Amino acid sequence: MVVSTLGKTMQLEGTRIVVAGAAHGIGAGTLRAFVAAGARVAVLDIKDDLAQEVVEKADAVGPGTARAYHCDITSRSEVESAFSDAISWLGGLDVLTTVAGIQRRKRPEEFTDEDLDAVFGVNVFGTIHTNQAAFEYLRESGGTILNIGSDGGLIAMPGIAAYAASKGAVMSWTRAIAGEWGKYGIRANCIVPAMKTPMTDAGGADGRSVYSTVPLGGELGDVDEDLGPVMVFMAGSGARFITGQLISVNGGLAMVR
Repeated sequence: MVVSTLGKTMQLEGTRIVVAGAAHGIGAGTLRAFVAAGARVAVLDIKDDLAQEVVEKADAVGPGTARAYHCDITSRSEVESAFSDAISWLGGLDVLTTVAGIQRRKRPEEFTDEDLDAVFGVNVFGTIHTNQAAFEYLRESGGTILNIGSDGGLIAMPGIAAYAASKGAVMSWTRAIAGEWGKYGIRANCIVPAMKTPMTDAGGADGRSVYSTVPLGGELGDVDEDLGPVMVFMAGSGARFITGQLISVNGGLAMVR
């Protein structure tokens, strides 16, 4: 496995990381990659049992370590409290990765206010809350923020207009903070993954037909083999001069500049 190779190189040894949303899918794979690369990782998630299970499995393999903290990222007060506890355990902060996201599939005209509140609450406000909380710990010594975008925010995909709009907002927010927080030594980038996850599995026939057009192999990528190594690189010193970018790990699904 690529992840075990990363563990042997210890690319992130001593790096202190918060991952928001790691109970499954991209977040769980990111956690595994970070721990395998030697990082110390605090996981924030609302799904306590799943998050704890993922943490324990990653922790058992090492060589890094992880701990889970309950947090609803739609709540600013919960985010601030969870960050305080997590940073106390970590002993500081070097990297924030905000992965948590939800999707609802409907035709554009069918989205209700409840749908929009839910999708934007997690995807947009959750990203902003965690980024702002991280800023307070990164502003003195710099660090890295990695947010998650989507090809849905770059090209038309049926059934996910609200999700696409939310991810467009996340990508714009990330560029904005990269520009404004760079003077503090903070770099912010948006990873755009096209991976096989529970969310994409539940995407429905329309979603599968879009994903089958991936030029590189005709299918979605593997979280551990295709995304994990990129997340480790972007969290590490090798990416120290990269900021404000959309980093597409999507097999060429959306080829944009």
